[in-house]
Amino acid sequence: MELRVLRYFVTVVAERNISKAAVRLHVSQPTVSRQLQDLEEELGVQLLKRGSRAIELTPAGEYLVHQARQMLALADKTRENIHQSQEISGRVLIGAAEAPMMRTVARAIHHLNQIAPKVQVQLISTDANDVHERMQAGVFDFGVVMEPTDKAGYQFTQLPGTTRWGVLVPRQSDLGQKQLIHPADLQGQRLIVSQQYGAAALIKDWLGTSAIQYTVAATYNLLYNASLLATAEVGSVVCLDGIINTAGTDLIFVPFDPSLTVHASLIWPGDMPLSPAATAFLQAIRQQTAPDTFA
Repeated sequence: MELRVLRYFVTVVAERNISKAAVRLHVSQPTVSRQLQDLEEELGVQLLKRGSRAIELTPAGEYLVHQARQMLALADKTRENIHQSQEISGRVLIGAAEAPMMRTVARAIHHLNQIAPKVQVQLISTDANDVHERMQAGVFDFGVVMEPTDKAGYQFTQLPGTTRWGVLVPRQSDLGQKQLIHPADLQGQRLIVSQQYGAAALIKDWLGTSAIQYTVAATYNLLYNASLLATAEVGSVVCLDGIINTAGTDLIFVPFDPSLTVHASLIWPGDMPLSPAATAFLQAIRQQTAPDTFA
């Protein structure tokens, strides 16, 4: 598979129309159609459903477009990081969990902008599972993950600060009227829980007993959408503090008691060399996490 052909395929999927894709790619429509047919013949599968006005993907097409986007992102990043002058340039991709500890990453990016203004940092909000997947594929340079997480095969540095678990609920709800949430308060509740690796086990350990029964009404990987479910009274969101600003809203965060606190780590592959741009970012992070930075 050629990267050029994969780019044709991804553009067709994005435009949902071969003619529009051809205009965007600055090639003729027959060229795009022929390349897609050659790609299907090479792979031995049908990627597109013909006969409809808008492009529709087969299951094989859905899988390929996901993989192709990652391959193209990796190729683009590699090209940018290789074609650089003596002045550091290139792109750094960071997959980041939602966490207040991202403030340290933000300060590091600000510092990086001052010492290496030609380096572009791209932040992608996602969860730990996706961070691990895309880092193993070579797409992400770094990941910000909440503990607990599997760091085998990675180098890491812990980011300063902690945050606490609790529930995000409507202020007028029974749980919203409490100052603290105790394990027994979750008995019979409908909960919206994080999909992050280890989060469910962490909550069960905090409950301390299997006697407390609750219903998982929904799961989430990004908290903003989960907060909309809480507003609609789908359930109580089990989440971290400091991510959703509840000021002036109908929601309130109520922490767990006993307190359940966690920290975040910046991770990067342990068996792959970093680009000059990624190395510069790591140096900026280390400067921000040095003990005297917070003295």
